This record gives sequence, structure tokens and C-alpha cells, in this order.
Amino acid sequence: MPQDTSQSQLLPDAQTVTEVQHYSDSLFRFRVTRPASLRFRSGEFVMIGLMGDPNPETGKIKPLLRAYSIASPSWDETLQFYSIKVENGPLTSKLQHIKPNDQVILRPKPVGTLVHDALTTAKRIWFFSTGTGIAPFASLLREPETYERFEKVVLTHTCRDLADLKFGEELIHATKNDILVGEQAHKKLNYYPTTTREKSNKMGRVTTLLEDGTLFKELGVTNFNSINDRAMVCGSMGLNTDIKRILEKYGLKEGANSDPGDYVVEKAFVG
Repeated sequence: MPQDTSQSQLLPDAQTVTEVQHYSDSLFRFRVTRPASLRFRSGEFVMIGLMGDPNPETGKIKPLLRAYSIASPSWDETLQFYSIKVENGPLTSKLQHIKPNDQVILRPKPVGTLVHDALTTAKRIWFFSTGTGIAPFASLLREPETYERFEKVVLTHTCRDLADLKFGEELIHATKNDILVGEQAHKKLNYYPTTTREKSNKMGRVTTLLEDGTLFKELGVTNFNSINDRAMVCGSMGLNTDIKRILEKYGLKEGANSDPGDYVVEKAFVG
């Protein structure tokens, strides 16, 4: 059932839905208006939500909020988000039914570790993602600073099925046709999608393809080293842990906003 927006209209943090696209029974994206006061760095996330159901005892209604990476660059006039659908999820069971002109809650306090400020400059930047973990990279791939700081940009996206890669395919097409970064993206951007369940041209977990050398060979690049490579990681707990181990084996050190390094991992979306 679509969300009743009568309550959210009274909230100072309400924003209007401008676009919704469903990819499958488990994935969708949506756009909302951007608060005039919102300033963020590409790669950060905000809290998104809807009003919950009334408390059966008090009748009070509280907002249901979850962290969502902004999947659009810092210069965009609207804000895009990419979401899973969870049938009995407190928020996504409602959020998946939003439509244009509905309202959602957006807390305009962006935070996150997947930002350029947390990394030192090098030749290559790797964006490792699984599932909806691609969202912050949808922001960073359309950020001019990405191409100003790095000579080569590699996005890996691993999902179970081919349909789950559709968002990434659309992202690459949009990026290479972007008025600001399209020319540089054509020269520098490499996209490496894989599936782990449904048969495709590239199959396997990206960690396996890194450890056996397949990924480096197919991209025609050398192995990681701390001088040339920087990385950002956003995905499942397994991906985050394994990529961290692999990167550190090659001598890369974890960075932070306060202490820039060689790689960063977004931990806000795994528990």
C-alpha cells in the first residue's frame, strides 16, 4: 500500500519524490528533491525514512529512518537513492511503494568514509561493490575530482543475478555520456561486473578473481601496490573483510577523513 504522506508533509525534513524505477522484485531506485541547505561530498550517505505505524498504546507516530548512500554527485540538483526491497522490512516494505509526488523524510546531515578526503592521490582508484553497495560509487563516478586525481578508475560490481547488474549498466552509460565527466570517463573508466549465481560472461566473487589474478589479467593491469593504488569498498561484511585483507597483503593502509590513507571501507550498512 502506498505511504500516506499526510504526516510527513508536516515534517521540516520532508522531500518530494520525483522519480521511481523498479528493477526487480528486490531492487529499485528513486529520486527526491534536494534540500536547499544540503551540502555533501560525493560518496556520503544520509538518513532516509517514512512515518511508521501508530503505537497501539499511545497512538504516537515515529519516523522509520535508515542510512542510504546518495547515488548522485554533489553537484546534482536532485538526490538519487538505490534500495533493496525487504518484504517484512520495517522501512523498505513501505518505501518500495512510493511514487512521484509522495514525500519521504531526509535528514540533511551527510556523513561517510567513502570520500576523496580520506585517500591520498595515486594512479588508480578501485571501487569494490556488491549489491546496493554500488550506490556511493554512482555518486563518485560522476564527480569530476575522481578523474582529476586518478589516471585509471575501476568499478567492480558483484551480484547474484544478471538483473541485479542493471543499475550498474545504466550508471556506466550515463557516466560516459555525462556532460561534465563523459570525456574523461571514456578514457579512464573500467567496469567489471560479475555474477555469483546466474550464468554470465564474468562469474565469481571479486575476491576470488583478485586472488587468482584473473581480474588483473583481464583488465591488463598490474597487481596492487601502495604507490599506485587506492581503493574504496562498500558491500557485504564478507566483501569488506576479504578486500581489506587482500589490500593490506599488498601493503595498502586504511585511511580516514582525519588521516588520509590508501583505502577506505564503508561500515555503516553492515551489522
